Amino acid sequence: MSTEGNQGEVGRMLARLREYVEHETPTGEADALNAFADRLVARYTELGGTARRVPSATGDHVVADFPGRGPRADEPPVLFLGHHDTVWPLGHVDGPMPWREQDGIVHGPGVFDMKGGLVVLETALALVADADHRPVRVVVTADEEVGSPSARELVAEQSAGVLAAFGLEPPHPSGKLKTSRRGSSRVRIEITGREAHAALDPGSGVSAIDELIDQLTAVRALVATYEQVLCNVGTVSGGGRTNVVAGSAVAELGFRFVDPDTERAVLDAVRALQPIRDGARVKVSVISSRPAWQPSAAVEELLAKVAAAGRTVGQEVGGRAAAGAADTNLTGSLGIPSLDGFGPIGQGAHASHEQIQGADLPNRAALVAAVITEL
Repeated sequence: MSTEGNQGEVGRMLARLREYVEHETPTGEADALNAFADRLVARYTELGGTARRVPSATGDHVVADFPGRGPRADEPPVLFLGHHDTVWPLGHVDGPMPWREQDGIVHGPGVFDMKGGLVVLETALALVADADHRPVRVVVTADEEVGSPSARELVAEQSAGVLAAFGLEPPHPSGKLKTSRRGSSRVRIEITGREAHAALDPGSGVSAIDELIDQLTAVRALVATYEQVLCNVGTVSGGGRTNVVAGSAVAELGFRFVDPDTERAVLDAVRALQPIRDGARVKVSVISSRPAWQPSAAVEELLAKVAAAGRTVGQEVGGRAAAGAADTNLTGSLGIPSLDGFGPIGQGAHASHEQIQGADLPNRAALVAAVITEL
């Protein structure tokens, strides 16, 4: 592609991306997510696919199938996984994180994680419209940022019979793809105590907050016995007034695991937590869980094929393990050869400086198009 043509492609992709970023889609905001799902269904239909919304109470998912062309029309499909929810609340783009382009860097809520990847995919689908290729299946989930609790079965169902799965999440900072991911689980610890006047009758009370603090300390000690387990206490809330012994408290924790056995052992131990104080009650719930996607020979073989496809468009492709989790955790754990990180290069996922390199958009689209036509 000429420099002028490349700049034109960048401009077109950025225009589409701006539309997507300014249509904010926080996880759980069903109306916003469903309206965005309608955009995707219309776009995928325009590109020649058969697309539909899959109902979910917290926001609908999107599934689209694109037929193969030529002698490869009956080959097994490749699966592309994306999501349209973001971590940012409504109004963020009009407030602290406006769409902004400066010196080739593009900022905005969801631009990196992962609406840039959605634009990469649809551009690639347009590029291969007249080429021979195997069928393509697309699943875009609406609750990936909280572990895809309502989409897990859908992803597994749509993975059946595919040749390979490819995630549209951001790549490593160098542009390398992701060849494995840690397992990820979200856990809620709920404490019920007993309220009482904190000065007149403190002995009648059972502090749910004190109990929660001790339970979190116990979890910290448990995690410390494993070298590669990560645990983040993401939210803590409870109580109501300083002169009332807290009657309830809750915390949500995020765990990361490198292998299924460790995940099972840690989660079993957390589920088995017992009250320390007489009269306190402890309830542990696993809100969502993504299994570890571990390295394998099949993934290395797939990476070699993708690298060969990349060379047809002048790109050198590499890959390595990643700490973060995504929907490719599920396909990878199911034994489906998977790679992730086909979105544009950038930085700042879940951070106020979230950004991408605008010029990388057509590069990633060319790579995805080569994967579709060459595999």
